[in-house]
Amino acid sequence: MTRWIIFSILYLVMGFYALQGIRTAARQPWVHYTFIVVSLLVLGNFIYQFSIADSGRVLSRPKSYAFGFLLAMLSFQLITIIFLFGEDVFRLLVGTYNKWFNANKAFTIPERRRFLSLLGLGLAALPFGALLYGMYKGKYNYKVLSYDLEFDDLPEAFHNYQITQISDIHSGSFDNYDKIKYGIDLINKQQSDVILFTGDMVNNMATEMLPWKDLFGSLEAKDGKFSVLGNHDYGDYVEWESKAAKAKNLEDLKGLQKEMGFNLLLNEANYLEKGGQRIALIGVENWGAGGFIKMGDLQKAVAGVQEKDFKILMSHDPSHWEQQVIHDKHHYHLTLSGHTHGMQFGIEIPGWFKWSPVKWRYKHWAGIYVEMGQFINVNRGFGFLGYPGRVGIWPEITVIRLKKKGLT
Repeated sequence: MTRWIIFSILYLVMGFYALQGIRTAARQPWVHYTFIVVSLLVLGNFIYQFSIADSGRVLSRPKSYAFGFLLAMLSFQLITIIFLFGEDVFRLLVGTYNKWFNANKAFTIPERRRFLSLLGLGLAALPFGALLYGMYKGKYNYKVLSYDLEFDDLPEAFHNYQITQISDIHSGSFDNYDKIKYGIDLINKQQSDVILFTGDMVNNMATEMLPWKDLFGSLEAKDGKFSVLGNHDYGDYVEWESKAAKAKNLEDLKGLQKEMGFNLLLNEANYLEKGGQRIALIGVENWGAGGFIKMGDLQKAVAGVQEKDFKILMSHDPSHWEQQVIHDKHHYHLTLSGHTHGMQFGIEIPGWFKWSPVKWRYKHWAGIYVEMGQFINVNRGFGFLGYPGRVGIWPEITVIRLKKKGLT
């Protein structure tokens, strides 16, 4: 209870400070009252969803929307406050100067300048509007990102072999059937040889996938669909009545994946064959640095794989690649991961520039990287989690074409 009181006081103080800038910029009382009402509704809904109505379903609807609206309001308040505080310091200095150097020796602080308040509010409206847009449309702004990767030892039969990778579905966050169907149709439109899903099908529970089972079951590729588990698939972020209930949830999710046509690789390998040649497709369970679950067993997964085989590894968390995969005795030509979502927030100009705060947590957080002659693609994710939107880092469908050097 104490933390909610402290949080509410800080939020209200920030809101009151921001209101001063609004009053300077807009003379109409209805504008002031609208800001007050919206601010209180956002605060009240956030407290309600995260305390009174808390069902234990971490980061799923409607809690995620309460968090999203709070984030948008806080961004507006903070940027407004930065401008107001800077001007207040200047006004205080002017008042001090008047006190000591003016003839009347009066301590007078000039009024806020309407221009600066308008400028501050205008700048504050940018992230506020972007976060709202991200919740409304950005989260379904699917992008197909294509890469051609060349290898010296790719079997010749697999030259121009096309892979579609998706990751981080997070079906518990979905709220628009038509938009998800558009994304599924976009995946099928690529007509890839194989579809690979790199984990986090749900937020917490297998039941979250039931409304979307038929839709994802309609994904098609001539060489099939393969998948691995992500950290959210194990049900670790929700309380269960018993260990048996949690174990059953995982088995239910595995069963759902099978019903949808996915071949779930659990620390095991499968061979893709073409023209009498083959490449190894290896899938490990989740292995993540820090506090994330470590069920991945790379040595078990490659027990039947030859060292000379061309290898594609599916591993949900890119920290696994950095800490174990690239240093393994086997050479993993291409690893496919997800997990980071690109934080669902950042700035990206394809081919030129990309930035997200998640770079301070993950060295490899979005796109193609190569180290020690081994590639990794970190998919930005198909769905969303926590903040129910995306800004700048859009949902991704990756298309990778394998090329044999000398044949391109």
